[in-house]
Amino acid sequence: MGTERTATPTEAPAGDRSGSPDGAVPLTGDQAAEPVLRRLRRFAPAVAAYLLCAALLLAADTSPADIARYTGYAAWAVLLPGTLVFRALRRRPHTLVEDLVLGAATGLVLELGAWALFVSGGLQDLAIAWPLLVVVPFAAVPALRRHWRPTGYRRQSEGWSWATAGTVALTSVYYYEVFLSRFPILPQDETTRQYGDLPYLLSLAGNAKYNVPLTLPQAAGEPLHYHWFTFAHMAMGDLVGHIDLPVIEMRLMVPALSALGVLITAVVAQRLSGRAWAGPVAALLVFAVGEFTAAYPNNVSSWTFGAPAVRLMSFASLSQAYSQPLLIALVGVVGDALRRGRDGTGGGVPALGRGAFVLTALFALASSAAKASSLPVTLAGLAFAGLMALIGTRRIPWTIVRLGAVVAAAQLFATAVVFNFESYGLEISPLGNVHGYWADPQHHRTTAVQAVVVGGTLFAFVLNHQLKLVGMVPLMWRRRLRLDPVQWFLLGGALAGPAAYLAVSGFNASYFTLAGLPFGALLSAWGFCEAFERAALPGRARAALGAGALALIAGLTYAFYRHAEGWAAFSVRALGSGGWKSYYPLLPPLAAAGGLAALALVCALLWWALARVVPALRRRGGIVLLTMTLAVGVPGLALDVLQARHVLWEGTWILPATQVEGARWVRSHSDPADVLATNSHCWQFDDYAKGPWCDNYRSHWLGAYSERSVLIEGWAYAPRLMATAGGQASATAPFWDEALFKLNEDAFYHPTPDVLRRLNDDHGVRYLVVQRKAGGESPLLKDLTKQVFDNGRVAVYELS
Repeated sequence: MGTERTATPTEAPAGDRSGSPDGAVPLTGDQAAEPVLRRLRRFAPAVAAYLLCAALLLAADTSPADIARYTGYAAWAVLLPGTLVFRALRRRPHTLVEDLVLGAATGLVLELGAWALFVSGGLQDLAIAWPLLVVVPFAAVPALRRHWRPTGYRRQSEGWSWATAGTVALTSVYYYEVFLSRFPILPQDETTRQYGDLPYLLSLAGNAKYNVPLTLPQAAGEPLHYHWFTFAHMAMGDLVGHIDLPVIEMRLMVPALSALGVLITAVVAQRLSGRAWAGPVAALLVFAVGEFTAAYPNNVSSWTFGAPAVRLMSFASLSQAYSQPLLIALVGVVGDALRRGRDGTGGGVPALGRGAFVLTALFALASSAAKASSLPVTLAGLAFAGLMALIGTRRIPWTIVRLGAVVAAAQLFATAVVFNFESYGLEISPLGNVHGYWADPQHHRTTAVQAVVVGGTLFAFVLNHQLKLVGMVPLMWRRRLRLDPVQWFLLGGALAGPAAYLAVSGFNASYFTLAGLPFGALLSAWGFCEAFERAALPGRARAALGAGALALIAGLTYAFYRHAEGWAAFSVRALGSGGWKSYYPLLPPLAAAGGLAALALVCALLWWALARVVPALRRRGGIVLLTMTLAVGVPGLALDVLQARHVLWEGTWILPATQVEGARWVRSHSDPADVLATNSHCWQFDDYAKGPWCDNYRSHWLGAYSERSVLIEGWAYAPRLMATAGGQASATAPFWDEALFKLNEDAFYHPTPDVLRRLNDDHGVRYLVVQRKAGGESPLLKDLTKQVFDNGRVAVYELS
């Protein structure tokens, strides 16, 4: 986020425009001779954002050594090799920040190849040296040496850099409040709570340290046909940075990837639109503006239309956090190829050139198994752009065809090689995710009333997830739908995401919606900036507009925080018809939207009346309405912070410290090839219940904290079972191999020398790990095996 003052017209070289819309200015000889301190000022925003994040990590009990090691890992094993390769692929430099952030995304792709090479070869101890595979050629080959110190950069304005750094800081503070400060790195006592899926995700990262491809840690040897690239990245953080995986998961990974996502969004928006300020606006839309909802607390059960775009999912779904920067980078290089072709330029931003196709292949390959929803939405966007180009020009758009072929090849690779054609239970079911809101099985409603309910449900869906995309409307209106190919591409991706959610059944289908939102946010920011430019607001008016947006955000936050429950009751009384109806959860946001729309109408009439006597107000009401509309999703962040202080997220569960202590003892006293057996198969056991109680088969703690494969632990997330459960966790289905499960249980409750021998000889089991709340082991185990650990809750027995 390097910054410098904006050049004056006399400082610009001949032929350049100092006020070019891309917001970057070329370096001149006078600027190159600036004092050192003044030149260092360019890096103040980046340094400030980094120091704030580091301070928040320290406040969350993160070791300074771990922060330093992770910084070194990111610089050495992601940023350095990735930036060198990116510089070799792009034609001409634009800005330093673009080289670094798209270089970091390139580094994430290269890291996957290094992981596969070193782990499959059993060379984990040498993984720290993998960047030398890039560094040495770039140091030894004369044609590549120039990429160490490129020239010709343009400088971002200080305003752009501070605005982008401010968005990074905002996300860092948010994650500190809702995640870092709420969940310890390791459980501290017997009542510590953790979000339920995090141990499972941790177990996959532990598995990735030793297996290519990954297997299911909770069912030793079971293939894992899943988007597991995220966990290869986490494994490399451990292998290269020598950082404990729980520290990476619970502290370092989420804010780092979020910061990278903010920066990539900013440079991609600038590159595609040619407008510098589209960058910070797009970053805010993606990372700070959430869904419109009138609910508080907004817990998991009250999510009306699947996973939220901003809140919670960035740390509960680590694949979402990892895949988002890669997807946005992919959108950027595809959009660059569409906007300029190989030789043109747009908005003062130089084209990437032929390297855009190579970068497309790299980012598509990494995105393919980073999140399964990324490439289908991208392909749909390209197909939509191709169709519009074919209709408009009556010629085959070969650039789109070539890009589509590259992305389709990456999708085919993931589908065949990584996913093994598994669908995880997703099925074509038009409107299957929303039809429950208008369900009328007894046919009590008239056709007209049912039409209103259906229309209201679909409008609520658009209102909830898509309101932040309203900025694209003035752009399309002004151009009369005569859009550029890149704009059709962004619009196609924005439409494809929610369309897939509405066409495919299952909660996981909501990730298609999340994949489509960055496309729409980029186009929305583009449209907002064009509208803002046309409004030509003077300085005081801009300040007033910003103050008004902040006041609206504060007012809505207070209103929802204090009165959401009463508002929900009022909405049901006013709009309901007696007796519980399936659509009642949608009434509060619909009523709130109606109230805000009425207020906007009144304000619009007053504005029109005032504009007749105050000429300065004319043709500027639209930008005020657009700004306020985009702002109404921001209160979600503040409400999340308030909620995290008072209300636990639904889906958290007790993870006793003694269980983790036992698992980590096993990690320290076993080899990666050792297999464990356990009697713990359930999500959690209620310490206050009379006897064992199992809520579902989602025990993941042993595989997570031991970093070892378990013969049979929890199997709810096994691909073979999720495929039969509509993409949901198969929480109550029995284990598929009854004989093996009986052998496992007999080892704990009815042990014999033959049972233990079969476990050891046939399945490689070395340790039996007893979770006594699940059931006390047989006294015979002490005679037949060697007890090596016992902390009261967890006991470990070693098979000879």
